[in-house]
Amino acid sequence: MLESLNEKLESIFKKLKGRGLLKEEDIDAALKEVRVALLEADVNFKVVKDFIKSIRDKATGKEVLESLTPGQQVIKIVHSELCALLGGTENRIKLSPNPPTVIMMIGLQGSGKTTTSAKLARIFKREGRRPMLVAADLQRPAAIDQLITLGRQIDIPVHFTREKVPPAKLAEEAVKKARLEGRDIVILDTAGRLHVDEVLMAELKEIKRIAPPHETLLVADSMTGQEAVNIAKTFNEEIGLEGVILTKMDGDARGGAALSIRAVTGKPIKFIGIGEKLDMLEAFHPERLASRVLGMGDVLSLIEKAQNAYDQQEAEKLSKKILTESFSFEDLRDQLKKLRGMGPLENILSMIPGLGGKMKGVKVDDKEFVRIEAIINSMTPAERRNHNLINGSRRKRIALGSGTSIADVNRLIKQYLEMRKMLKMFKGAKGLRLPKVLPF
Repeated sequence: MLESLNEKLESIFKKLKGRGLLKEEDIDAALKEVRVALLEADVNFKVVKDFIKSIRDKATGKEVLESLTPGQQVIKIVHSELCALLGGTENRIKLSPNPPTVIMMIGLQGSGKTTTSAKLARIFKREGRRPMLVAADLQRPAAIDQLITLGRQIDIPVHFTREKVPPAKLAEEAVKKARLEGRDIVILDTAGRLHVDEVLMAELKEIKRIAPPHETLLVADSMTGQEAVNIAKTFNEEIGLEGVILTKMDGDARGGAALSIRAVTGKPIKFIGIGEKLDMLEAFHPERLASRVLGMGDVLSLIEKAQNAYDQQEAEKLSKKILTESFSFEDLRDQLKKLRGMGPLENILSMIPGLGGKMKGVKVDDKEFVRIEAIINSMTPAERRNHNLINGSRRKRIALGSGTSIADVNRLIKQYLEMRKMLKMFKGAKGLRLPKVLPF
């Protein structure tokens, strides 16, 4: 996500920080490189022009140039301006005081609208709400079937029909049904087209008239860059938007859409899709993305991911095992499963300040996790609880059972013993509280 821009900006600001004294020409030279990096990242030309001017006006002031750390001051200004460009603060969906809250999802075909509708419903359900999905894309029977399948996976009802009725009528019926059934969120998955046309706009306007939504959200493919920005501008002018959801952000190495949409449309990005799985939709935090773009990490998102993977009781149980030195192979396997559930490991590591840059180009092989789990699963319950039982013949049996080598088994046992040794430090340190989440 925004990888190429992150690399270029990190390189530019590293040179700035390396200078003890900065002159105006030094800042101009750096901003010229920033301008090129942003344009190469497919950021809107006018947005880049205004962004650079705003930074220059603030960075060439006397208090910056004469400060003890001028390079750091410039980076602080860039971070602040980048946050403002991305929208300043998080924008959540505004819920109606008189349920149900109706959310209309619109966008072109192929943008990920149907999957995103299910992802959004899942988020509301986890927050304790009672959402309903509505298959209002009557152009494609496959879209109805897809939403029904997704609804079944997340245990959320889907209102649909196979009859030829106007989508606006279906939406109106769905809102009435939701009110009767005590559903407080209604998500309308509307039809898309390969491009913006009058028929689509007329259909969406009719839905808006018959079943007025509280929020109209555009689902746009971030990988189309400026095209996504132009689509957002058109939909906003024609239909009116409350916000945008950018999909496929995990594959968008440039980031032009994310950095341009707010400035061009005046509408906030509310969520970003970071993968195909149903748990891979995140609330959009401008300040966190700005920090990641500038190589500062994203500790808050990392903590949130960890909190979703671990609950308080599990954390206390794990802490107790560490204190009593009873952390077993079974516990190790459980921790690895939770870590994998937090998403790709390289994404998690990139959120740690100072580590993201060092992880560039490093691909963490998911097969290694599978191999470790296979080795642990090939142990007997007694062996998993007591590593001292694992002698030479048992290691050979475990290797055969897991489809690995004896060397792989030996390596895992060695790593496990080193880990236990490291955990002893938590026990021995006076007044040191055990972490809620262990970074395995």
